[in-house]
Order: sequence, then C-alpha cells, then structure tokens
Amino acid sequence: MLVFGTQMHIVTFVFIVLEFCMFLFQLTYYLFRPQDKNRLWYLLLLFLMLVYNITGGLFPDQKIHIPISIQEMTAYGSGFLMASYFPFYFYKAFDLKSLRWHALYGVPLFLILSYIVFFVILYAINGDLNKDITLGMIAPFIYAMVLLWVMFQAIYRKYKINRDKNQYFDEIAMYGAVSPWAALTLFGFVEGSQLLEVLCTNTGIILITILFIRKSIKSTRLEYLQLQNISNNSESQLSFEENCVKYNLTKTEIQITQFLSLGMSNKEIAEKMHISEETVKKHIYHIYRKTTVKNRTSLLHKLQINSPKQ
Repeated sequence: MLVFGTQMHIVTFVFIVLEFCMFLFQLTYYLFRPQDKNRLWYLLLLFLMLVYNITGGLFPDQKIHIPISIQEMTAYGSGFLMASYFPFYFYKAFDLKSLRWHALYGVPLFLILSYIVFFVILYAINGDLNKDITLGMIAPFIYAMVLLWVMFQAIYRKYKINRDKNQYFDEIAMYGAVSPWAALTLFGFVEGSQLLEVLCTNTGIILITILFIRKSIKSTRLEYLQLQNISNNSESQLSFEENCVKYNLTKTEIQITQFLSLGMSNKEIAEKMHISEETVKKHIYHIYRKTTVKNRTSLLHKLQINSPKQ
C-alpha cells in the first residue's frame, strides 16, 4: 500500500513519522543540555535514518522532476551513509574502543570509497546501474561481514567480565541492533520489496532506541540521587548552623565542634588551632553546658552532624 501517490509504502511512512517525532523530542532535550554527547550521536543516527527512509521510499520515481540517475545516487548514498555511521555510533555511544579503526578508517575506505567510485563516478559515465551494483557491492558486502563479526566481538568483550542480568539484556539488544544491518548489502544485489527492507533496517533502530532510553533513564536516576544527596547535605549544614545560633555557640566553639565531628582528639584540636589542650577542654565544657549534653555522640546528634565513619 503506497501513500500520497508516491512510491513510498505505508509502513515506511509510519516509521518516518515516528522517527521524526523522536528526533524533535530528542533535539529539544539536547538543546537544553548540549553537553550530552551521547544524545548528539543518537540525534545524528535518527537524522540519517530519516534521510534513508525518505529517499529509499520516494526514489526512484519518474513523476519526481529530478533525473533518475540523481535519485538513484541519492537513495544508495543515504544507505551507504547510514551503514557507515553505524560503527561510529557504537564506538562513541557504547564506548567500544576496538571499533575505533573501523569507525574512523575502515568505513571510509571500504564503504564510502566504493560508493563514490561505483555509484557516482562510474554510474555517471556508463549509466548502467545494474552493472555498477554488481561490482560496487562486492567490497561492501565482504566488509559488512567482517564488520559484523568485529562488532560482535567488541560487544562480547565489553560484557564478558562480571555479567549480570542487566548486562545480558544490553548485550542481546546490541546484537539485535547490529544484525539487521548486515542484510543491507544484500538488498543492493537483490531487488527486494521496500516493506522487507524497511522492516529489516528499522528493527535495529528500534532496539538502539530502547537501549538509548534505558541508558538515559539510568543516567537521569543517578543524577537525581546525586542532586538529592547534595540537597540533603546542604539542609544538614543549614540545620547545624541554625542549631549553633540557637545554642549561642561562639565561632571558636563552632570550629571545635566541627573538629570533633571529624573524630579529632583534644590534643589534635589543640595543635590544629595553636592553643593549649586545657583551653580546648574548657571550650568543650562550655559547649556541653550550652547544649545540655554529656558526650560527643550526643552533641553531634543534637547539632545534626554526621559522625565520622569508623
């Protein structure tokens, strides 16, 4: 079933709408937090996927007033570009360091170069797309198999040590995200249906989206706990200062109380403040009297100070 009198299948259109909505949402979030590089890599992935689905769904079409050769170059180019970005995305977003060479050098050499030579230069010269596909897909197909194996190995090594249930989920999901893209080069050799191609390639994006959202939730929860901890510490500090005012402690007595909270002895406090140990004892006596306590533990509890860890 096609939409709007174009060559685009309804399923392709649905994926485009969904991915466009996700793109706008993630872009808005990124503009608020531009330091979030993982979200930037994901935004680029979504953008390239949108371009791939749109060009693959619309081109080639005689009714569009663009030369068929340009349409073909654009459609295949978006596919090559999307496939080329995949290793870079996994290298950056999931910190798979063993993919660095492939992401930075292998992909330009075996994928981008093949596209430029066969689908741009030779196609522009001879106009025989079928012949150019046969020759131009050989190196990408072989490299795709190599790259698939390398990515599997990188994922396996990352989760090999200290695996738990959550890590197994991440590993399986990443395998699932990578696998459908191995079939992309096959569509170059065989004229398959647009529906099959779209379902195959977009399955990987769906799994990556699940991984990204899951990772974002973990990161947000951790950030929330950190902020909550800082807030609690601030409230605790404010309560301490309020209590010091409440019990009329002097600046010297407050300083000594803080040293007591660190577990320092009277002698250590005396050395720290350059006063005698007897003077420290007198100050502590006045602190106990003002706060109506008899020992350090009661004092720290009353002033709401965390005791030092033993």
